[in-house]
Amino acid sequence: MENFLQLTGIVAEAVIVGLLLYRRVARKLPLFLVYCICAVVTDATSIVLRLYFPAWYSIKYFLAEATFDFVLQLCVLVELAWAVLRPLQRFLSSRALVLIAALVALTCLTIWPFAGLTQISAPSPVWRIVMQMEQTASIVRVLFFLVLAASSQVLSLGWRDRELQVATGFGFYSLVSISVAVANTHQSSAEQFRNLEVFVMAGFVLSLFYWVFCFAQKETARREFTPKMQSSLLALAESAGVTRKRFEEPED
Repeated sequence: MENFLQLTGIVAEAVIVGLLLYRRVARKLPLFLVYCICAVVTDATSIVLRLYFPAWYSIKYFLAEATFDFVLQLCVLVELAWAVLRPLQRFLSSRALVLIAALVALTCLTIWPFAGLTQISAPSPVWRIVMQMEQTASIVRVLFFLVLAASSQVLSLGWRDRELQVATGFGFYSLVSISVAVANTHQSSAEQFRNLEVFVMAGFVLSLFYWVFCFAQKETARREFTPKMQSSLLALAESAGVTRKRFEEPED
């Protein structure tokens, strides 16, 4: 089952890469394209190592892969947030992008201590770090999707906009990951723990199929912000910038 899901996922990821290039989505979401390409490479490498080089297929490999995937996913979330604000980018400076990245990083640091509370005691400390990293990323992705979906009307986003489609796929996959993490608290062995990870893989494959379906269709034209909404969002951004400057100013 694990091999079947991985092979199915690799095919779906390759199709997504092709659709991103064909639909020219990669022009506004280049990091998401890089994420999909890296997913093809890492998944294919995992199968080769597991079948032909089992000695190299170790927890250290998982740690390196999970760390790279974790950082890349955070970069994709920052890219999505910046793409959502595309109608306002001509009014915003590059500091706004730095502020978004700092907000995502701060969210991860806040969630990290709580993400490891749903793990069983059987896995090794390195395996704990891997799972804690995956759970942290899952929670951040769910929060990002919920905020984006709740603010879709304000941000003039519809379900046919690429940003919301990417966030929806991440959100579904993350909900499955969190559900499995909760279920793992009732497992008594590492073997049962690993068996439940198959459901995480299945959730990711379903998200890939959703992206294939979405990217196979043409994107609708993005609605522009109304003048009133532009002024409101710009005022909010300006207020955030002023607040940040106040914190940076040294006290007398």
